[in-house]
Amino acid sequence: MNEAHLHMLVNHFPIVGTILGLVILIGGIYFRSVSIKNTAYFLFVIATVFTVFSMATGEGAEELVEDMPTIGREIIHNHEELAEKFAIVMYLLGVVSVIGLITNIRHHAKATFFSYAITVIAIVAVFLSTKVGTSGGEIRHTEIRSEAAVQNTNVASPKSETNEY
Repeated sequence: MNEAHLHMLVNHFPIVGTILGLVILIGGIYFRSVSIKNTAYFLFVIATVFTVFSMATGEGAEELVEDMPTIGREIIHNHEELAEKFAIVMYLLGVVSVIGLITNIRHHAKATFFSYAITVIAIVAVFLSTKVGTSGGEIRHTEIRSEAAVQNTNVASPKSETNEY
């Protein structure tokens, strides 16, 4: 198992975990359930831990694929830049989620404030996660690259000459 394989194993959980955590948190706010909110906070913390692993394996994965044909350094650089921004937001989300857990456990007056603050941070994280996931997919899946869509629209469809009236 190499760094690229490890990166592929761990990089999906920060994305999926954050999306699920946001949905759960919104449910916790709607139902005014501390336990549901705590579940979302815990999920955000776990997603943050996987973000650390994903960032740690990304450099090794880059070294393995950057010189392959059809993979340009620009695509990898774009993914890396987006991943760094996403990681910063995830680290913030993880820390604030721990604070949210503590305020909920201690029934602190600021617990409601933290639930809304975490929701905002999670929305930003989900937005960035879609960008990071797409840019990561573009590294090996040439069919989802933006230039692939442009090439498909430039290909003329053959006209049938046999069915003219």
